[in-house]
Amino acid sequence: MMYIPRAGLHGSVLDRLGMQITSGELGAGAVLRIEELESRFGVSRSVVREAIRVLESMGMVTSRRRVGVTVAERARWSVLHPQIIGWRLEGADRDAQLRSLGELRRGLEPVAAALAARRATPAQCGTLTGAVMDMAVHGRSGDLESYLTADVLFHRTLLEASGNEMMAALSGVVAVLAGRTHHHLMPAHPEPAAIRWHAEVAQAVQAGDAEAAERAMRDIVDEATRAMLDASE
Repeated sequence: MMYIPRAGLHGSVLDRLGMQITSGELGAGAVLRIEELESRFGVSRSVVREAIRVLESMGMVTSRRRVGVTVAERARWSVLHPQIIGWRLEGADRDAQLRSLGELRRGLEPVAAALAARRATPAQCGTLTGAVMDMAVHGRSGDLESYLTADVLFHRTLLEASGNEMMAALSGVVAVLAGRTHHHLMPAHPEPAAIRWHAEVAQAVQAGDAEAAERAMRDIVDEATRAMLDASE
């Protein structure tokens, strides 16, 4: 799933604490007092505790008896968690997160595309082709939300089509980056070359051409990373 700010009291507290931690406003070693958080956010103890529980599950805080809740060092964070990525993209750490994600994608998706050319099912090939057609239609009309939906479907299907369950498990990470419309990193009209490269990947996967699929996917990742870094300036 891609990162979208959560609704409700629990979601609001979680997002605000998450962004304060990822931005460094609440640095490693900072102690979070439940009573102080209740007062600061104007919510009940149960709402605060639920937000803390989620942050703890992400490795962002630790909770110990007689010590309390402490912000953890970044090395302990579940940095591949879509929400952590989303929070970092919303803060001052955006450029570093974009570069890190771009490097991860460059090492992951071209290889997945090559594997998909060998392993994709006919149904997966059809999904890839349909997603590209939708991207072309919505790219021309400027419907970025619908374009995003098709783009995420394309990348998720490609990772699944690799036949590698560990690559498929990273689809949430790719979806966050593909969801750049939510982070103001998308132009009003998508780059036509990017849509063409998506089509080339889909065609190469269907044709069983691993080399062509890998090459076109590398072009996609490089273009997306450049465009987002430019947009974040």
